[in-house]
Amino acid sequence: MKKKFSIGIDLGGTKVEAIVLDNKNNILMRERVFTEGEKGPDHVINQIFLLYTKSLKSIKNNSHTIGIGTPGSISKSSNLLKNSNILSLNGLPFKKLIEEKIQNNIIIENDANCFALAEALMGAGKGYSCVFGVIMGTGVGGGIVINKKIWQGPQNIAGEWGHTVIDPQGPRCFCGAKGCIGCFISGAGLEKKIYIETGKKISAQNFFKLKVINSQFKEIKQDFFERYGQALANLINILDPNIVILGGGLSNINNLYTKGTQEVYKRIFTDIPSTPIVKNKLGDSAGVIGAAFLGKEETTQ
Repeated sequence: MKKKFSIGIDLGGTKVEAIVLDNKNNILMRERVFTEGEKGPDHVINQIFLLYTKSLKSIKNNSHTIGIGTPGSISKSSNLLKNSNILSLNGLPFKKLIEEKIQNNIIIENDANCFALAEALMGAGKGYSCVFGVIMGTGVGGGIVINKKIWQGPQNIAGEWGHTVIDPQGPRCFCGAKGCIGCFISGAGLEKKIYIETGKKISAQNFFKLKVINSQFKEIKQDFFERYGQALANLINILDPNIVILGGGLSNINNLYTKGTQEVYKRIFTDIPSTPIVKNKLGDSAGVIGAAFLGKEETTQ
């Protein structure tokens, strides 16, 4: 028997958000608190517990499923969290710790996979059989959904295109490699490049809003779009998805869908490139909605 309510929790570097859906996907409750990861793992887990408790009150403790989206993924060999940008959580039995705290079973999944799942089921990817969801924010991530199911891969790293090297002589990534995609087209990577080359501290989104730019800024902007074009074309050449959906803060840069798409299409290995590259429809709700969907049915393969 399907449970009537689904609780989704989206854990991010800045905030933790919870949502409650009924069996018709109506939103019954949505709330967020600050993550405050610098206060340590116990504090982060307590923030999750706080939101879970509030979620229970909204459904009067009725039966429910719980899905949690988190940066990184659970290692299939050790069951420990790996590759999370909330560094204090890496190497911990994160799933076990949360289940012990809330006294219930959970399904845990990478946050980019949750974004891709929500967009595939309810957003811009609805009706497409193979969806690649891109996260371009502080870092770069991605998720693959095939026939409405998340494709995780045998090592739980499917979709992690942000750690594909496109310039071995490039800057050092936090993962240890040089020249990862995330070093060039993430918000943090772009801001670092701007500062190194101009001495100016400008946010990535404000950089693309500048109305008057000098030749140095023009070169930085051109480099960004060329790196984006190469990175996404490489992905399309391998996966050939039916649609690519952009999410994260940088997905609001309008030129990604004009000049950016042109740079991608130049590099795809076909005579008439046609992959739709579109903005998400669910906005910052996608991750937490995807987390709630984790428990609704089997959504991973």
